[in-house]
Amino acid sequence: MINLKSIRNLDYAFVGVVALLLTLGLLVLSSATLNVGIEPWSYVKRQLLWILIGLAAAGMVMLIDYNSFQQYSRWLYGFNLLFLFSVLVLGQTIKGGQQWLRWGGLGIQPSEIVKILLIVTLGSFLLQRERIETWRDLVPVGLYIGAPLLLIMLQPDLGTALVYIAISLGMVYVAGIRTGLLLKVLAGVALVVAVAMIGHFKFGLPLPLEEYQLKRLIVFIDPYMDGRGGRGAGWHVIQSLIAIGSGGFWGKGLFRGTQIQGNFLPEHHTDFIFSVVGEEMGFIGAAGILFLYFLLLYRALRIAQNARDKYGILLVVGIVSMWGFHIFENIGMAMGIMPVTGIPLPFLSYGGSAMLANLMGVGLLLNINLRRQRILF
Repeated sequence: MINLKSIRNLDYAFVGVVALLLTLGLLVLSSATLNVGIEPWSYVKRQLLWILIGLAAAGMVMLIDYNSFQQYSRWLYGFNLLFLFSVLVLGQTIKGGQQWLRWGGLGIQPSEIVKILLIVTLGSFLLQRERIETWRDLVPVGLYIGAPLLLIMLQPDLGTALVYIAISLGMVYVAGIRTGLLLKVLAGVALVVAVAMIGHFKFGLPLPLEEYQLKRLIVFIDPYMDGRGGRGAGWHVIQSLIAIGSGGFWGKGLFRGTQIQGNFLPEHHTDFIFSVVGEEMGFIGAAGILFLYFLLLYRALRIAQNARDKYGILLVVGIVSMWGFHIFENIGMAMGIMPVTGIPLPFLSYGGSAMLANLMGVGLLLNINLRRQRILF
């Protein structure tokens, strides 16, 4: 439980940034969904409901000393695998991916929740390893990470798989992997990906990806080379660039974006929410959002710096790696400098599972923040 005296440790700047992002997210979402669906405010109401659920979950996470999670790490890891496997058996296929579990009208994407559980369990696993200096030391870590990663790729969900890799790399680096070994791993992964892509396009070798996912990975080089003159897989990127470019410095104003309100840009309330910011709030609004994300990551790293133990540091780095990759990839694909992978923008994009996972991450960070000093009196 939280000692009342530990409340003085709360990082109010971090809490304020999260609150501001959530508020702006609802504001932007209200504009993005004005002409989506039958009831204009239905998406905002559902998002607000998930925020309330997420805040309750964050509060529950804060109540328990984060070090106690280590006692149940094996059970949580097993739950991770079972949860992901259940999607392959019982999951509902939406937009080419079997990634959702549904009970009546309620749908949840387990891979989003498992991100937080992966951070908790991987942190405990790495803490038990004194060093990672050889390939022999690295193999158990690779197998530990590889099991849930394989289940994600079988869905298939490339975007989430990349997030898992980013989380793992960040945590393994802080855990103390030898730099030379890490560089060899990265070079090896790049080589395998290059060989796999060449083998697929030159010799027709299979890849664990759907055809539409492959096209999305390629068209970011030139979205007009999608075989349909920009009206196929490249359409999202082209319309996103038009939206952001037309916003100018000050933007067209909320509810006034032609690309957004005319529904020319698909998925503008989820994957391409940053395009809404660019068109309707302009350069100044987009820069403001980026600054808030900078403050979010900066304050999170300050929490890591002041954490009382290595486990706390590993957990914070895992969450920062998750958010950092989401922000870089999502905004990058909206601007056409990263491939379209379909991962949401934290606290802004519409989506209940992602919102729940992000707010659980906030709760975990505040948990570490509140317990950074032992109460002696």
